[in-house]
Amino acid sequence: MKQEGMKRVVITGVGLESPIGGTMDEAMQALVSGRSGVARVPEWEHLEFLRPKIAGLVAEHDFKSIPRKYRRSMGRVAELAASATEKAVVDSGADREWLSSGDVGIAYGSTMGSLEMLVKYIGHLGRVGDMGEYNATSFLQIMSHTCAANLAQMYSIRGRMIAACSACTSGSQAIGFASEAIRWGRILGAIAGGAEEVHFISSGTFDIMHGASFAFNDRPEAASRPFDKRRDGLVVGEGAGTVLLEELEHAKKRGARIYGEVLGFGTNCDGTHITAPSSDGMRAAMELSLSDAGLKPSDIRYINAHATATPRGDVAEAEAVRSLFGDKVPISSTKSLTGHTLGACGAIETIFCLGMMRDTIVVPTYNLDELDPECGGIYHPKSVERRELALVMNNNFAFGGVNSSLIIGQVR
Repeated sequence: MKQEGMKRVVITGVGLESPIGGTMDEAMQALVSGRSGVARVPEWEHLEFLRPKIAGLVAEHDFKSIPRKYRRSMGRVAELAASATEKAVVDSGADREWLSSGDVGIAYGSTMGSLEMLVKYIGHLGRVGDMGEYNATSFLQIMSHTCAANLAQMYSIRGRMIAACSACTSGSQAIGFASEAIRWGRILGAIAGGAEEVHFISSGTFDIMHGASFAFNDRPEAASRPFDKRRDGLVVGEGAGTVLLEELEHAKKRGARIYGEVLGFGTNCDGTHITAPSSDGMRAAMELSLSDAGLKPSDIRYINAHATATPRGDVAEAEAVRSLFGDKVPISSTKSLTGHTLGACGAIETIFCLGMMRDTIVVPTYNLDELDPECGGIYHPKSVERRELALVMNNNFAFGGVNSSLIIGQVR
C-alpha cells in the first residue's frame, strides 16, 4: 500500500522493437487484425537436432544509427535495446541534459547477454584452444547486464542502475523496480525495459524441456496457441521494449505527453520448484500488485496474460486468475502473435497494454480455436472488444519461481 508523500510515476515515452512492429501504432494494427510475427527461420533449417524451426522475428534492419563508439560493445540484444530506447527518448521529448543530470536512472534486463557472441567465442575456444578471436569488447557483449550498461553509456546515465536479469520477468521487474525508486524520491525519472535476441539455443533449451512448439512448423502463424487444447509449447521471439518513466509533477512541468501511470507492482518467488509454475505464487504476485495500488480485483478492466502456450504454465495461470478474478475480467495473451520474447516480454506487453488503453479496445488471444477445459472459468474474448480501460494488469512469470504483476492506469 502506498504511503503518504510518495511520488506518482507516469510513462511519458515508449519505444518498441517487436515481431509485429517497431512502433505502437504498427503493433496495434497487428493486434487488431491478427497479423502474426512468427515465421520460419532459414538459418535453422539445417539444424537436425532442433525440432522447432520457427520464431518471432524483428524485421531485419541495420543498427548504424547507433554511434559506432557505443555499438562496438553491443551484441544484437543490446542493439535492439538501444534502438527501442532511442525511440522512447525521442517520443518522450526529454532532453539529454536531464537524462545525464543524475536525477535519471536506468533499469533494464534480458535473460542473458548476446547468445550469438557467446557461442562464437566459446566455440572458437573449444575448437582452437586459444582466445585469439576474443577482443576487448567481447565480454561487454556477453555479460548479463550488457543492455543496462551499454544504454547507460549512450545516455550518460548517472543515477541509479538496476540490471533486472530475471529471464521472462526482466522487463516487468525493470519497470517495477524503477517505479519504486521514483516513488520513493531516489530519482526523478528512469529508462526502463527489457530486450532479447533470438538464437537456436533458446529454442533448443525449451525443446529439451518439452516446452517448445514444433507441431506447427509448416504453419508458423498458428504455432503460438496460449490456452488452446492443441498447444504444444512456446515459440521463442525477440525484441525490445523501453518506457521513459517520470515523476508526475516533473512530467507536467515540462508539458510531457502522459501515456499512463504505474499504480501497482508486485513481485515474489514461489520458493518451490525452479521450473514448474505455481498458481499460488502467481496469485500472490497479483495480490501484491493490487495491494500496492490500493485496488480490488473488481477494479481491473483487462489482464494481459503471461500465457506462453506451455501445457503446465497456461493451466497454472488460468487457475490463479480464476481464483482471484473469476470470469469477470477479460484476459488475453498477445504472445499468440509475437511468440515469447523472454526478457523483453514484460516491457513489450506493457506497451501493448498502453496501446489498448489509448484505443479503448481489448484484443483476443489468437489461435485459441478450442479452449483447454483446464484453462476455462476465466473470460477469454473471442474477438476485438470495445472497452474503456481505466486500469489494466500485466503479468509475467519466469524460471526460478519469479512472478511479477504490474498495474497501469489512466492518470486521474
